[in-house]
Amino acid sequence: MDQAKQVKLAILDIDGVMTDGRIVIDDNGVEQRNFNIKDGLGVVAMQMSGIEVAIITSKKSGSVRHRAEELKIKRFHEGIKKKTEPYEQMLAELGIGDAEVAYVGDDLVDLSLMKRVGMPIAVADAVPEVRAAAAWVTPSKGGHGAVREAAEMILKAQGKWDAILAKIS
Repeated sequence: MDQAKQVKLAILDIDGVMTDGRIVIDDNGVEQRNFNIKDGLGVVAMQMSGIEVAIITSKKSGSVRHRAEELKIKRFHEGIKKKTEPYEQMLAELGIGDAEVAYVGDDLVDLSLMKRVGMPIAVADAVPEVRAAAAWVTPSKGGHGAVREAAEMILKAQGKWDAILAKIS
């Protein structure tokens, strides 16, 4: 995967990517999402390797904000309707171009960024249009370790996976 070798920034969607897309709402209207612990290790592994990780999500959620803080994701953008706006800001701040960005998505709202980035990635259960726009599709569904698989693929392409294994095992 030549595109993966260039990645300096990995941007993640949340619902359907870091979660299985389900939102549980209790009797008090409190929303809950389930996150996969393996995805968290994938995020940490990319950060340990010098790859910046960001989240851009259209919803606002305390659980998502908490997970981002837990994973020390500094570039966290929530309640975003037009994902290209924070994207442009991050490119400028980091001094990088489209070719150096990976984006992991699952639904139609992700297509605008997937068509721009150098490494568009779809989760296995993404809608057909998103899978068609992807350079790579994860073996797993969103919320079931897909982010970990994307991280591992990128780090292996960059020759950084063995160093991560040595640090964490």
